[in-house]
Amino acid sequence: MGRVAYHKELIKLEDDVYKMAAMVRAAIIGSVEALKARDIKASKKIMKDDKKINDIRYKIEENCLLLIATQQPMAVDLRIIAAILSIITDLERIADHAEGTASINVMIGKDEIVKPLEDIPQMAEFAVTMLDNCMKSFKNRDIKAAIAVCDEDDKVDDLYDRVYADLIQTMIKDPKKIEGATYLMWVAHNLERVADRVTNIAERVVFMVTGKIEELNVSKY
Repeated sequence: MGRVAYHKELIKLEDDVYKMAAMVRAAIIGSVEALKARDIKASKKIMKDDKKINDIRYKIEENCLLLIATQQPMAVDLRIIAAILSIITDLERIADHAEGTASINVMIGKDEIVKPLEDIPQMAEFAVTMLDNCMKSFKNRDIKAAIAVCDEDDKVDDLYDRVYADLIQTMIKDPKKIEGATYLMWVAHNLERVADRVTNIAERVVFMVTGKIEELNVSKY
């Protein structure tokens, strides 16, 4: 493979990462929207479509390893490929959390949600914004933007604390709502983990540019 073809393959790898991130973004939004709308059919589709996200992850991983084996990239190129391998792992895990939220909606079924959804959709909005900004920082090789993404994780953590405390009070006031409140706790936890995974991606952006691996925002969970 010539150098021109090699660099085209690197560009294609990044394009596939953006495509995967867009699919993951849609899964996050769709899972919460389906929960709000009590749309079981939409949730089942998200669960089914998770395989497509897994497939693109495996395709990217295979192409990364092929480039390493055949081109023996050095310095910046190697860091790009190493970062991509890590990023797609976190993206796939984020998709798993979205699938988990979709499956919770299916488990709730025709039952009413024990509380109106207020903070949970906001958690999803923050998490998606973090993901959007993180992928922009990846595209632009913007370290400051990546670090700013990590700082935003605290907002999601604070909302999670509020949701958790609120649902505990719901359980105490009405033990019949324990099961339904537990389902919503799982949803909130999924979104909190989504934000944590996005910070992992941001840290890999910093590594890709600087060669330094460091934890930028330590989660309290």
